[in-house]
Amino acid sequence: MEQYLKMARFILNHGQDKDDRTNTGTISYFGYQMRFNLQKGFPLLTTKKVHFKSVVYELLWFIKGDTNIKYLVDNNVRIWNEWPYEKYKASSQYQNESLPEFVEKIKTDAAFATAFGDLGPVYGKQWRNFNGVDQLVTLLDNLKTNPYSRRHIISAWNPAEVEEMALPPCHTLMQFYVSKDNKLSCQLYQRSADVFLGVPFNIASYSLLTHLIAQVSGLEVGDFVYTLGDCHIYKNHLSQINVQLTRTPHKLPTLKLNPTINSLFDFGYEDITLENYNPDSLIKGVVAV
Repeated sequence: MEQYLKMARFILNHGQDKDDRTNTGTISYFGYQMRFNLQKGFPLLTTKKVHFKSVVYELLWFIKGDTNIKYLVDNNVRIWNEWPYEKYKASSQYQNESLPEFVEKIKTDAAFATAFGDLGPVYGKQWRNFNGVDQLVTLLDNLKTNPYSRRHIISAWNPAEVEEMALPPCHTLMQFYVSKDNKLSCQLYQRSADVFLGVPFNIASYSLLTHLIAQVSGLEVGDFVYTLGDCHIYKNHLSQINVQLTRTPHKLPTLKLNPTINSLFDFGYEDITLENYNPDSLIKGVVAV
């Protein structure tokens, strides 16, 4: 994952000091691209531990078309909790609950989860029902019937519904490509990229999606191409990034999928495993909401 460290150095050296929506402040650079050969190992960052369980459950949540955090909370995945909590705090029902208390209510009170756990029409909704179009099913069908098409595209950016989302999609558009030797590649365009917290997660998530789609389409994996718009290091993550830059990347882990699964919608958490992941220690950082 030297590509990641190279990008971080580049942003620190060439980025500009910018204010941002969260009032945290960033070092920002516009327009950057990385490429990962998925046959050379699974690109999960090794210069800090990344919580792969969260990567898997979030992706399965997207694939299900779900937009309520209860599925994630029930599986002890915390990555989306802050956004519905902030919305709940602004409601008349708020009773000074802490974030952990809010999450416990989501887990134990179905009516509360329905009322306050939904994020609006975010990724899963757009992937499975973009103005009536199931983009995932369409993609899978077209990969089999017209693999060399240049229209293998899924968009999460729906202008008609952006204002209804707790957080407008950062990873906005993906395009898939089948090579002549039957390898599936994916290019992701991400409009906004949190280099310390989000980017390692996004690399893993879309690389995993490429593996899953390749298996059910009878293809091998090719490259994950990652194109970033506003890629930024939050100022409260500068010390963490600098720690990572002192570390040397380790050998990439290996992804193993249950070979009997032939439908994207049949994958469960137990069907996806990672072998030989030996990262450096976890580096904590606060998410900017």
